[in-house]
Amino acid sequence: MSATDQTEHAVEQSKTPRQSGRRSAARYVVGRIVKALFTIYVVATATFFLVRLLPGNPVDVYINQQIAQYGMSYQDAANQAAGLFSFDPNEPVLLQYLDYLAGIVRGDFGESLLSPGSSVLGQIGAYLPWTLFSVGIALVVSFILGIGIGMMMAYRRGGIFDHLMTFAGSVTHSVPNFLLAMMIVVFFGVQLEWLPIADMRGAYSPGVVPAFSAAFIADALYHAALPMLVYVLTSLGGWMLVMKSSTVETLGEDYVTVARARGLTDRRIQFQYVGRNAMLPLFTSFALSLGFVVGGSILVEQVTQYQGIGFLLFEAVNRRDYPVLQGILLVVTISVVIANLVADLLYSRIDPRIRIASGGN
Repeated sequence: MSATDQTEHAVEQSKTPRQSGRRSAARYVVGRIVKALFTIYVVATATFFLVRLLPGNPVDVYINQQIAQYGMSYQDAANQAAGLFSFDPNEPVLLQYLDYLAGIVRGDFGESLLSPGSSVLGQIGAYLPWTLFSVGIALVVSFILGIGIGMMMAYRRGGIFDHLMTFAGSVTHSVPNFLLAMMIVVFFGVQLEWLPIADMRGAYSPGVVPAFSAAFIADALYHAALPMLVYVLTSLGGWMLVMKSSTVETLGEDYVTVARARGLTDRRIQFQYVGRNAMLPLFTSFALSLGFVVGGSILVEQVTQYQGIGFLLFEAVNRRDYPVLQGILLVVTISVVIANLVADLLYSRIDPRIRIASGGN
């Protein structure tokens, strides 16, 4: 074999592992995307049939409300409902399901049954930003505080600070967020009257025009303060405990011992060696938590009367507004699946062994 042939053969051999790795990564990504799409389809189908298992339908609920509130006869209420609703409860479920899937493919979730002319996407777009605003800020704040406090607990493990924070984190992490919201409203708002609960209702004050200004942002933060406080308190404990456990485990790694033997300062070891590596598991959890930003606010927003997407979903359930209910649950599903996909791809990027084990050579 000539020198030229040997060189070309060596180049081909060097390309083979690289190309194989790229094909492995491509198969891994495509496989995760296909699974995500299939999950969305399954959950969307389950949602369609589950909401119809709720007792009553939009027409029956509306008729009963008219009879109970206004004393109308059943026939008059039924005639009024027939002129108001385009929904036919006697239409075959299969036809409703096919129309539902066709609408999803077109990106059309339909119109609200109880607000004719109001699209489902329009209502979601009006309520969703307030949930993203309140829960998103609270999640970032609790994540940052949890990392800092968790590292302090790990470096001071066994001390008074560690015991107090562990107890507090365990208690707040185990309390459901809606229960904590009810306790704050009842004790600090109603009994002690420390919080102006009535003034804090809604997403912003009446008469305030939404605008990107300091006054409006301050007003929005004022109204979102109560749900944000609930989200921070109920999620902070989890971040603290996980960060403490991850930091303690990282402190026992060999590279930390080597770094100390090299004479590196404690501050450099703490941030560049321990902190950065201990935070890796939390980043994937943080990505997953982003997906639950929408779904984790349902009962909290109802208790605090904060008009976000959870408040809209609760109203849709009570009134059996099928299109709105299906649209919100589908948005929640898509957000969770996408967050799960991002976390999966992010972690496979951090640790290629997962990618190789799932679809590599």
